[in-house]
Amino acid sequence: MTRGSRCHGAGALLLEFVRIQALCCLFAVLVVGLLALSDRLPPGFPLARADAMLLGVLLVQAGLLLTRFETAREAAALGLFHLLGFTLEVFKVRHGSWSYDAAGLSVVGGVPLYAGFMYASVGSYMAQAWRRLDLALHGAPPLWAQVALAGAAYLNFFTHHYGPDLRWVISALLALAYARTRVEFTLLGRRLQMPLLASFGLIGLTVWAAENLGTLLGAWVYPHQRGGWQPVEWNKWLAWTLMVVVAFLIVSSLKRMEARLASGLPDTDT
Repeated sequence: MTRGSRCHGAGALLLEFVRIQALCCLFAVLVVGLLALSDRLPPGFPLARADAMLLGVLLVQAGLLLTRFETAREAAALGLFHLLGFTLEVFKVRHGSWSYDAAGLSVVGGVPLYAGFMYASVGSYMAQAWRRLDLALHGAPPLWAQVALAGAAYLNFFTHHYGPDLRWVISALLALAYARTRVEFTLLGRRLQMPLLASFGLIGLTVWAAENLGTLLGAWVYPHQRGGWQPVEWNKWLAWTLMVVVAFLIVSSLKRMEARLASGLPDTDT
């Protein structure tokens, strides 16, 4: 194979990867688009921003289901991550970690109901990527270890307000557990691999970048941004990477169950 043909092949793979990633991000992109539109609501608009956003994301979710872009099983699984995310939001807002505009009928505990859909959009990306790239894991830790580590990562978001912050300890344990785990995917008929830990970090970085855009659009505010917009602190990258691990556990469990059902075998992983 000549150097030119190798470059052409790599370019084709890259373009296909970008195309599929764009499709996988559709839910998240639409949510960010709604944030931008809701930031420009005209004076006298009959709905508060939070209520307009909720209506918008519900229509988006319905559209994704009606067009079969997203399956009912995927939506149900993402509903769990939605609930986990919203619960975390209410707790964090109550403890002053960040704040929302509290105006609107769809605000509970200082948090607009649409906030949960922002978490669901992260899970949606994973579910789409799993299906469109035909993902497969190699060298994954046992399920009990995945559940324990994801659970510890999620609970630490709450418990560190009352005791030591163990995120670095949990991150180190995650790095050890997933050190040999690779995710295999298909592009243009070719099976490729990358470290799963790299995927976690890249997705977390992307969500961190989206958080910067969300705060720039005034959807929520961190304490250091109250005097004027500033970039979201870098430690949120790690926080989101840990939440990505939680979302991954939910989506991978769904996909494992679907594979078992398709093969007629019970889900016996432990």
